[in-house]
Amino acid sequence: MSRILLVDDDADLRSVFREKLEHSGHEVDEAGSAEAALAKVGAFDPALMVTDVRMEGMTGLELLERVRESMESVDVIVMTGHDTMTSAVEAMKAGAFDYLVKPVGLKQLMAVVDRCLGDRELNRAAEEQQEAEGREAGDIGSDDAESDTGPRRVIGRDPRMVEIYKMIGVLSRNRATVLVRGDTGTGKELIARAVHDHSIHSDEPFIAVNCTALTDTLLESELFGHVRGAFTGAVGGKKGYFELAGRGTIFLDEIGDTSPDFQSKLLRVLQERQFYPVGGEQPKTTEARVVAATHQPMEELVTEGGFREDLYFRLRVVEIHVPSLRERREDIPQLAQHLLGRIRRETGATVRSISPEAMTHMKEYDWPGNVRELENALTRASIVARGPLVGPDHLTLGMPAVGASTPNRSSRVPEGDLTLDGAIECQIRNVMEKSGGNKTEAASLLGISRSRLTRYVERFGL
Repeated sequence: MSRILLVDDDADLRSVFREKLEHSGHEVDEAGSAEAALAKVGAFDPALMVTDVRMEGMTGLELLERVRESMESVDVIVMTGHDTMTSAVEAMKAGAFDYLVKPVGLKQLMAVVDRCLGDRELNRAAEEQQEAEGREAGDIGSDDAESDTGPRRVIGRDPRMVEIYKMIGVLSRNRATVLVRGDTGTGKELIARAVHDHSIHSDEPFIAVNCTALTDTLLESELFGHVRGAFTGAVGGKKGYFELAGRGTIFLDEIGDTSPDFQSKLLRVLQERQFYPVGGEQPKTTEARVVAATHQPMEELVTEGGFREDLYFRLRVVEIHVPSLRERREDIPQLAQHLLGRIRRETGATVRSISPEAMTHMKEYDWPGNVRELENALTRASIVARGPLVGPDHLTLGMPAVGASTPNRSSRVPEGDLTLDGAIECQIRNVMEKSGGNKTEAASLLGISRSRLTRYVERFGL
C-alpha cells in the first residue's frame, strides 16, 4: 500500500481515479488545485502525486518543480488534455516519472502507477543492500573497471577472452600483423587498441581508419598521403597515416570491403614496407604495425575473388577471433557494470546497479548487436530509470524505437518511412525474397557486389 495524492480541478475525474486506487489498496487524498496540493503534501507525505497540468492558478508543471525542489522522494505523474512537445519535454526535464495525455483510462493509469511504485521498491531494496554490504548494490567483486577513467578496456572472464588476453601479451613482444575477426559490435577496435597499448611502441600513435567510410581515392590519400596536384583540390602535399604513425599502429577496420586496387597497394606495404603517395613517384617507407579487422567471411571472399588470397595470408599472420556476446553470456554482469560506470561519467546518470530480474533478461537475450547494443540498451535504461537501479521495465531488448510503427509482415520498414535508408531496406528485402535468400543472385539483381549486399543485410537485420 502507498499514499497517492490526486491533483485535478475535475472533481468527477478525481473521484473515479480515487475509487480505483483505493480498491487496489492504496491510501488516497485529493486536491482541486496546485495550491491545495502544496498545503496537503507535507502532512499527507505521499509516495506519488498524480497531477493535471492546466488548472486555475499554479499549473501542474509549476507544482512539479516545487515538489521536486523540496521533496525529492515524491514521484510525480503528469496528466494533460493539451499535449504539446514543449509541455512533455518540460515535464520530463523537471523530473516527472511519466507524462500521460487525457483521456487517461483506468488501466493506463494503474499500469503507470504500478510501474512507478515498483521502481521505488527496487530502488529502496538497492539502497538497503548498499547500506548493509557497505558497497554499491549489484557490484561484482571489487570491479576495478568502475573507477577506470582511462581508455576503454576489454572486459570479460570467458575462457575465449582469456585466450585473447594471452595472445595480446605475446604480441606485445613482436610487431606481427594481426587480423581481428568477429561480428559487428563485438569490440574489434578495442582488441586492436589493446594490442597497441601493450606493445613496446605504445607511446607512438594509434590511428583507426574505417575502410568503408571512404572512397578508394580518399582512403589511399589518408593512408599514403598525396603530392601537390595529385587530384582536384590537392593544393598542397599531405602526409599519410602510414608516415604519421611512425612505429605505432594502423588499424584498418572492415578490410574485407576494400577494392582489389587498394588491396594490391596494401600488399606492397606489408611485403616491402614501402608505399607511394597518391601522385608521387618516390617511394616512402613505414614501420607502422598493421592490425586489420573484418566481420566478413574472408575465406568465402577469397574463393569468390573478392579478396586477394596473398593479402589475406599476409594479414592473418596472427588471427584473433572475438566471440559474440551470446557466446559469452557469463561475462554480461561484469561487462554491464563496467559500462554503467562509463555511462554515469558520460551522461550524468545516477544508475549504479542492475536488478536480478533485469540481469536475467539480459543474460537470456541474444544481443545481435553485441557489446555495442548492450551499451546502447544500458544507456537508455540509465536515462529512463531515474534512480540507482535498472529494472526489467527499463530495458527494451529487441523492441522498436520510441515512436516507431509496428512492422507489417512483408517489411520491417515503418509506415511512412521516406528516408533513403527506408527505401534501401525495402528494396533489399524485396529482392532477397525474390531470390529465395540467395545472396549471389540478389546482388546480381541489385547490381551491387555480394559483400556490399552482406553489409546491408547485417545493417538492417534481415
